[in-house]
Amino acid sequence: QVQVVESGGGLVQAGGSLKLSCAASGPTFSIYAMGWFRQAPGKEREFVAAISRNGGNTDYADSVKGRYIISRDSAKNTVYLQMNSLKPEDTAVYYCAFDTTRGSYYYAPRTPREYEHWGQGTQVTVSS
Repeated sequence: QVQVVESGGGLVQAGGSLKLSCAASGPTFSIYAMGWFRQAPGKEREFVAAISRNGGNTDYADSVKGRYIISRDSAKNTVYLQMNSLKPEDTAVYYCAFDTTRGSYYYAPRTPREYEHWGQGTQVTVSS
């Protein structure tokens, strides 16, 4: 059973920064794409960012482009999300997700169904 553990959430003032981390552990497996999603109260879960297995392809939601940076350390099965210039509308529970079945080194999908393993979520609150 793959275990996924997130860390790094918290409370920050508008304009500040936070860095989220997410690490996977468990039986032998290969992680391909890694992604971040978020869900604000009363809203559906939405795509934030994704990175391909080889790290060469990244994708961002328009709402975070230019402010967030996704990166990965494949040797550590870890994905990061550096969040800068945070806004109150960024407040949400952030979830990381891993794809372990599609086998692509270049794919960075946006849809939740493309990911099999999910973290428990970490709260990010941005005060105005």
